[in-house]
Amino acid sequence: METKHRCAWCEKDDLYRNYHDNEWGKPVYDDKTIFEFLILETFQAGLSWYTVLAKRENFRKAFDDFDWNTIAHYSEVKMAELAEDSGIIRNKLKIKATVTNAQAFLKVQEEFGTFSKYIWGFVDGKPIDNQPKNLGEVKATTEISDKLSRDLKKRGFKFVGSTVVYAHMQATGMVNDHVMNCLTRK
Repeated sequence: METKHRCAWCEKDDLYRNYHDNEWGKPVYDDKTIFEFLILETFQAGLSWYTVLAKRENFRKAFDDFDWNTIAHYSEVKMAELAEDSGIIRNKLKIKATVTNAQAFLKVQEEFGTFSKYIWGFVDGKPIDNQPKNLGEVKATTEISDKLSRDLKKRGFKFVGSTVVYAHMQATGMVNDHVMNCLTRK
């Protein structure tokens, strides 16, 4: 019988291990968590996920617990305040994109009823289990993430390239990229 381990990427510390064991790759269907991960993933673009994860609680406070209705109406003053908040990633373009993405999120909800219904439609409502044998088999993008990225951009979302979108799909369990001998695969 093969020994169970965690996916190697998460062995940095307990913060990473806890995220891996309890969140990453677990299907998420509620708009609140989907939006949170969407925003966190857009801030991650060009940085390490660990950097974002370590600041996650600060992001929650700074961005009104990821309330897209509130964020969609942020003023220039509020965005300037966020750009001075050392608890988050102070990238002005990403802060502005968060407001833009909240506005686009609302439009998708209006059209589909929930953002979850929209985004999960790209995988027919159920997770894709890639069953990688090792991390080398885990892709950074797929045809589905390419398609979803293009559609999100068409709908006005920012910082949603295919790599960011695929990371979001992994985080929210739209795809399961836990390696086959990972302890999360009981």
